[in-house]
Amino acid sequence: MFSGLLSWGIVFLVVALIAALFGFGAIAGTSIVIAKWLFFIFIILFVISIIAHFLRRV
Repeated sequence: MFSGLLSWGIVFLVVALIAALFGFGAIAGTSIVIAKWLFFIFIILFVISIIAHFLRRV
């Protein structure tokens, strides 16, 4: 699950960079916002997963 979420974030980041290179500002802005949200969701879920793993071991 986490690798898929992170890979989608990277895809949107690449789309944003290519769109910015060709001058499509609206598409680049939207893509970078989506990439940021996916990255932060990934980090939050990853931290929750680590905490749950350590709590399960106790």
